[in-house]
Amino acid sequence: MNEVSVVGPDDGERIRLGPVTMRILEDGSTTGHRLGIGEITLAPHTQGPPQHRHGQHDEGFYVVSGTVHFTVGETVHVAPAGTLAMIPPGAPHTFANPGDEPAVMINTFTPDLFVQYFRDLRDMIAGGREFNAESTIEMMSHYATVPATDYA
Repeated sequence: MNEVSVVGPDDGERIRLGPVTMRILEDGSTTGHRLGIGEITLAPHTQGPPQHRHGQHDEGFYVVSGTVHFTVGETVHVAPAGTLAMIPPGAPHTFANPGDEPAVMINTFTPDLFVQYFRDLRDMIAGGREFNAESTIEMMSHYATVPATDYA
């Protein structure tokens, strides 16, 4: 019999990364590593990671509440609650919450490759290393992800 995963509203692995909280809802263990799912909460006036490209996974963002600005190359998409953004491998992207209220997104990774990135960032911070653009880019590099330097 296959195991079913049910994650309640107070469950999941919570990872605090400065003004961002990632709650891992599915780390791939139930899906044979085909899909990872997280819930990202962005504090008001929060910039996301440096614009980057994934080489081996698709990434999806569904805005649950607030408004998120997705930057894809040079284009900014203003995404209120109810918006879905799907990012295929190779597409430059980042996100931010410039508003005065928190923003919440459901984040998917197909396959689940990138879930461990958030755990690695948590461990890096716990080890005393500064959480900044340079350390974020270094951690991304472990997961076939590179900065989109042509849009930096």
